[in-house]
Amino acid sequence: MQHDYLIVGCGLFGTTFARLATDAGKSCLIIDKRNHIAGNCYTEKVEGINVHKYGAHIFHTNNKVVWDFVNRFTDFNNFINSPKAFYKDKIYSLPFNMNTFYELWGVTTPDDVKRIIEKQRFKGTPKNLEEQALSLVGDDIYYTLIKDYTEKQWGRKATELPSFIIKRLPLRFTFNNNYFNDKYQGIPVDGYTVMFERMLDGIDVQLNTDYFSDKEYYDNLAEKVVYTGCIDEFFNYEYGDLQYRSLNFEEYIVDLENYQGNAVINYCDSSTLFTRIIEHKHFENSSSLKTVVSYEYPCEYGRGGIPFYPINTNDNQELYMKYKSDTTLLTKYVFGGRLSEYKYMDMHVVIESAMNKFRSSNG
Repeated sequence: MQHDYLIVGCGLFGTTFARLATDAGKSCLIIDKRNHIAGNCYTEKVEGINVHKYGAHIFHTNNKVVWDFVNRFTDFNNFINSPKAFYKDKIYSLPFNMNTFYELWGVTTPDDVKRIIEKQRFKGTPKNLEEQALSLVGDDIYYTLIKDYTEKQWGRKATELPSFIIKRLPLRFTFNNNYFNDKYQGIPVDGYTVMFERMLDGIDVQLNTDYFSDKEYYDNLAEKVVYTGCIDEFFNYEYGDLQYRSLNFEEYIVDLENYQGNAVINYCDSSTLFTRIIEHKHFENSSSLKTVVSYEYPCEYGRGGIPFYPINTNDNQELYMKYKSDTTLLTKYVFGGRLSEYKYMDMHVVIESAMNKFRSSNG
């Protein structure tokens, strides 16, 4: 045994766990099959701009312990996420707030909004995502800002998706475009990759390394193995494949100072195949004569691709629980992260989970 921990995956969970373990005097080796660190948080300099190569990542949390942890490795700017939504030649504000309602209906008071929504709401017991959304926000918001976007995102009709995917749709009755309510928000001033490099200081990292190419060999390198990859792959798909949605990105360097005037604009109608355009310079208010934009296209996931979003249908949850049950028998392994736990988690939740798993694995 050359290390206390072998950590499979150099994303946020694995890197956080490795940092905590190293700080506690443990020896760690991280391996990752990609050619870069930071997982889907990876950023890369293009035309002097930090480009989020796997989609927008805005850090936000109310947990001061998590905030203090990440601030050990970087300074954060004061970016506030205020996305816009494009639908049939009109722009709307997100999240749903009084600005959105004024743009939809011309109303200016919360009582007017509540009356309109109550009149439009689906009153029965929701049997699918569409009826669940209609029960929460009514016709206009649903058909303008939710339906087509959701169907592009999931690659399925909203009537075919379970209602629990949309448990709630927050409505804000103030003129506030701040997408998150968290106390601490921002983006690393040097980009996420630099933050990860500092988190990994003094830790052995091997990239372009496939754990499953010689699992027995890698397992024997450490006392314990922290696995952050797909849980079904770990068990060689014994019960079947869990379903995910993936993303493709088309990135362009544009000879303009300002392409769309906002970091993120969602495209909510079915006439476009992409779901949003990201203009990266607006994350950091950088000044440059050129700009970099990414068009984001949801797509089906297959083995060998990059899984982004678990498709949380009842069938998939039942399948996941079979795999999760098997993990309880494996005392050598720690399973953590969004792929291993088959659930979407914001970045601060991933860090909280890594902190909890590290504490529990060390008694």
